[in-house]
Amino acid sequence: MPRGRYSLHDPYDGTPLGEERFQCAPGPHGWRYVSRTTAPDGAESGSLDLTLDDLGRPLRLELHAGAWQVRGAALSGVTWVRTDPTGEHAQEGNAPAHAFTGRSPAHLLAVAQLLRPAPGAGGVRVRLVEFTEPYLAPRTRDEVWTLLGSETHSADGGGDGDGDGGGGGAALTVHAYRVDDQETGQAHTVHLAGDVVLSAPGVELEELDSPPSAITTVG
Repeated sequence: MPRGRYSLHDPYDGTPLGEERFQCAPGPHGWRYVSRTTAPDGAESGSLDLTLDDLGRPLRLELHAGAWQVRGAALSGVTWVRTDPTGEHAQEGNAPAHAFTGRSPAHLLAVAQLLRPAPGAGGVRVRLVEFTEPYLAPRTRDEVWTLLGSETHSADGGGDGDGDGGGGGAALTVHAYRVDDQETGQAHTVHLAGDVVLSAPGVELEELDSPPSAITTVG
């Protein structure tokens, strides 16, 4: 069960956005990721609880940012309820999409588990509902994920990132994906190992206290 810490920053200008402390693990339903985020000044800013089934579909999403809250799941596409800070008004939404996305690195892992693109098979298109912070406003976006390659490394040297990492001698397979935004035409690369993001725009793995869990990310 990996536990660790990501630092988050604006992928365009590098502005610090805070930190996310997380733990995740495969479970009876598929995979679960829970985290809490803090602002650059250390104040608590939100939380995430995401459970996927064994096919990578979102069974349950609970997302908090400031005083806003979203609960969602895969139902007739994806369905969610967004609650305002007063708690007096709740708006239900639905979209013909495959999954959710947002600022947390968890969403990169979730999309990879959902798509599982095969080596050499070309890109796989996916429609996502993104909840933008700090108001968790929903926005639909389309991406194409392409598996660029996979490499296996010895894990003798401990954890990844710049902080204290967990040890372990098991081999670590790193998958590199190109992600193309179909609205802007921009492309970026993410590197995933099991259920941990090693690198992605706006994300740095700072601490990892144990090796990533082995999950299926390649079809």
